[in-house]
Order: sequence, then structure tokens, then C-alpha cells
Amino acid sequence: MDEQKTTGTLYIVATPIGNSRDMSERGREILSTADIIAAEDTRRSVVLLNKLGIRGNSLSANHKFNEYGKAKWFIEQLASGKDIAVITDAGTPCISDPGEQLVDACHKLGIPVLSVPGPTAIATAVALSGLATARFTFEGFLSVNKSSRMEHLQSLKNETRTMVFYEAPHKLLRTLEDLLAVLGDREIAVCRELT
Repeated sequence: MDEQKTTGTLYIVATPIGNSRDMSERGREILSTADIIAAEDTRRSVVLLNKLGIRGNSLSANHKFNEYGKAKWFIEQLASGKDIAVITDAGTPCISDPGEQLVDACHKLGIPVLSVPGPTAIATAVALSGLATARFTFEGFLSVNKSSRMEHLQSLKNETRTMVFYEAPHKLLRTLEDLLAVLGDREIAVCRELT
């Protein structure tokens, strides 16, 4: 006797980091069939979905300002048997983007979580940088709080591996100044719109 599906599945779906043609076929399939697409920014996601010819799914916001509260609703939907695909504006969800809390909650409740890998800014930037690629450390976004940011950078003063930081374009100059002030004159690569 076949076991009936009792809960939905949470899919972590990587999206293009610049070129919409980088969307995987499997990612496109999951986005087409998911009952709900949990999107970091629904306005940006609908543009991608339209380019991919995907319409009819329920699109729901899942961003840093509502992620904690919205996780309960998503869990209820999964428990009722609905499949949910989590996407971000670009790249892989949960990596300096929303999704981590929902994945954690699903694991604790035994709800299946599957990854649909694809473009990721970390690996792409390291590969393009011309810097050492054998070992690197991902530091994510630096804090907007000056003292926390400087404390984080101070903790990396003796780091010899290639370091990857994410930064918003409007904060880049300030971050570069802080990196120079704390870490000294080092070789650096700045990458944007990677594909």
C-alpha cells in the first residue's frame, strides 16, 4: 500500500543572480507546481516568474521584517499538505536572505525540506575574483551598527583566507573604507551582477 502524503514539502529554490536564463529546469518545475511561493520581495519575484512563464501560484511575502511571524502560517500550510517554494531576490535562500527560520521550524517538526540548487553569489564571486579559491570564509553582511561592524572586522584581522562579504551598493564605499582601516591594504575584488 502506498503511503499517502500527509504534509507538504518545503523547497529551497535558488534563483538567478543576474541573468534569468540561469534558472535551472528543476527550479522552474518546482516553482510551476508549488502551491505557494514564499518570496523575499513579491514585486521583484513576479518579474522573474513572468519571464519564466509561471502564473497561478499563490505568492506570499517572506522577508526579514515578517519572517518570524509568517513562519507559523507557512508551517500551517505545509501541515495541510501544501508544497511551498522559498525564493529570494537573487541566489540561494537562507544565505544572508530569508528562509533560515522556516527551514529550522520544518526540521524540528519533521516536515520535509529539499534544496533546488542553482546560482549562488558566494561561489560565483570567489571563482571570478582572481583570489585564492582553495579555502575561503563567508562573512555575510556586516552590521550597520558602527561598533558591531568594527568588532566583526577586528575579529578577522589575522584571517589569511579569502573573505567574502555581502554589501548593498549604497553602503559599499563606507565598507571599503572600514575594510582598509581595520584589515589594511589587501588585494580585493568587488563583484556585482555576476551573470
